[in-house]
Amino acid sequence: MVHFIFFLILNFGALAIGQIFTGPGVSSEWYRTLNQAPWTPPGWVFGAAWASLMVCFAIYMAHAWKLDTSKRTLVFLFGVQWILNVLWNPVFFHYHMILAALAIILLLTGIIFTIILRYSEQLRLKSLWALPYLLWLLVATSLNGFIYFNN
Repeated sequence: MVHFIFFLILNFGALAIGQIFTGPGVSSEWYRTLNQAPWTPPGWVFGAAWASLMVCFAIYMAHAWKLDTSKRTLVFLFGVQWILNVLWNPVFFHYHMILAALAIILLLTGIIFTIILRYSEQLRLKSLWALPYLLWLLVATSLNGFIYFNN
């Protein structure tokens, strides 16, 4: 339970730091005037999705922490994921650097895929806790990509 709470705090900390730079985010004039993908969900979905995903990922990371004997690799991968997660918001919403944000989210998606793949043998069905994060990142990457190629 301690590991779950620890990763929950780290995950929500990343969201909070990112939110500082998001400002009005999806309700901003800049974002609303962009040509967006037809599959873009309503604005409220983003907050609900990220909150749910971070709970699931905290559960996954707590399991991974307990089973992994080489904490160095796990800490490195989680740290890179954390930094990329924090960086995306200011790059996209504050600086309006859509291509750089796309590169960040592609790297983030690759890191989450790597984490799942790296620990799938040890965690087996517990790996399903990280799958929603990966799936959401695929959707988010497609949204970012659509915005880049259509604006």
